[in-house]
Amino acid sequence: MADLISDGKTRVVWAASIANINAPTVAELTAAADYTARITPDGLKVDPTTADVDTNSLASRYDTKTVGRVGYDAELTFKRGTTPADDAPYKTLKYGTNGYLVVRRGIDFETAWAAGQDVEVYPMVCGERANSAPAANEVAKFVSPMKVTTQPATDAVVA
Repeated sequence: MADLISDGKTRVVWAASIANINAPTVAELTAAADYTARITPDGLKVDPTTADVDTNSLASRYDTKTVGRVGYDAELTFKRGTTPADDAPYKTLKYGTNGYLVVRRGIDFETAWAAGQDVEVYPMVCGERANSAPAANEVAKFVSPMKVTTQPATDAVVA
């Protein structure tokens, strides 16, 4: 049995627009801003939450539940940069900015976008970015909280 190592096998881009989030095109993803190298190793957080729905009745002897609404707790932690290109996430992902966060997992970061690749596409709006407290022997960082605005496509395939 072999385990998939995640180091260097995640790619994250920010797209201003995507016509069909279930099938983003190679051209749309290639044109998107690639922020992968600016995100800290533990800085990609797009965690789903599933609400409980109580299915008990007066006749119940056990507590029962089923799945309810899905939500996302999303935030990205970025390294600040000293050049305009390296600091693009800070300049771009401001409060109220809408776009699409696209995540590809399990494929080498350097691999070009190609039809058939599995991706996750999240329609997002950015919250107020927060500068991280300065610390010795660390790069300057900031956190961009994001809110999912419509149902994401977590099983999308590149067209």
